Amino acid sequence: MPRFDVTLAGELNLDLILYGLPAELPRERELLANGMMLTLGSSSAIVAHNLASLGSRVGFQSKIGKDELGEIALKRLSASGVDTSLVRRSESSSTGLTVILQHDPSRNILTYSGTISELRLADLDLEYLSDSRHFHLSSFYLQSSLRHDIPELFRRLKAAGLTTSLDTNDDPEDRWGDDLRDVLRHVDVFLPNEREACKIAHAENLDDAIAILSGMVPTLVVKVGKNGAIARQGSKELHSAAVPVTVVDPVGAGDSFDAGFLHKYIHGADLALCLDCGNLAGALSATRPGGTEAFREAEYRMKFFGEHTKPAVTTNNNAGAP
Repeated sequence: MPRFDVTLAGELNLDLILYGLPAELPRERELLANGMMLTLGSSSAIVAHNLASLGSRVGFQSKIGKDELGEIALKRLSASGVDTSLVRRSESSSTGLTVILQHDPSRNILTYSGTISELRLADLDLEYLSDSRHFHLSSFYLQSSLRHDIPELFRRLKAAGLTTSLDTNDDPEDRWGDDLRDVLRHVDVFLPNEREACKIAHAENLDDAIAILSGMVPTLVVKVGKNGAIARQGSKELHSAAVPVTVVDPVGAGDSFDAGFLHKYIHGADLALCLDCGNLAGALSATRPGGTEAFREAEYRMKFFGEHTKPAVTTNNNAGAP
């Protein structure tokens, strides 16, 4: 049996979230927020943290700086049960940081890449990553030093017998280059949101994007926010409604969806159950600030699952999982 259920390689940093900012941010003014949170951020780390909280065995590789922000992020991720023994420390660069400015109904996301953009294929232990049932990668466009080698990384892990998944997240340059298609040839589950799907497919609407992207991967899953999620496998299409909750913070809800979906996918659950668990995990995330805070307290997490899980979703062999 492999050591891990899921391995990940990617970014590890904190999110500084400021709440209650005005819709317009005029220059040269001191503006006041009405709340803040410093929490574990980065899509890769959020997926890893929440997968481990759900009961999956998770291994994680990344690079941080030799600074306090990196150590806080590493400690927070390790506390969830994720194996971080092979996280590297840069001698010359600082750990990345994301600042999120929340103002209804939108937000601004500002990222200092730091060590995020330094991670290279040579930094990764492929034997470690291969000792798993599944490999996941997030933030394709942020991994600037790794990006050229991501197709080869996926090819090697597929050849080692792993299933794979990818969530690109946003492209800061807004170019959505076609090099992603070289990666998708080795991807089993592709997990964009609606905007990303349309951008990647160069499509005007979601239906066209789904038609294009579903021809590139065995399983396409598109997250559509308050409308839930849509999955396409060949000619089979399923829709799973969102779980209604009072949203405190949408940060990390999409990454949490990935964790819920993959937690069931790696155990061979059918597509409908994977979608339902993805929506459940995404909804849980939105009930507390940041992408991992709702997963940290087991009692709160289990109470939420008990109140919101559909009867068909209740069977599970992993302690703490939905």
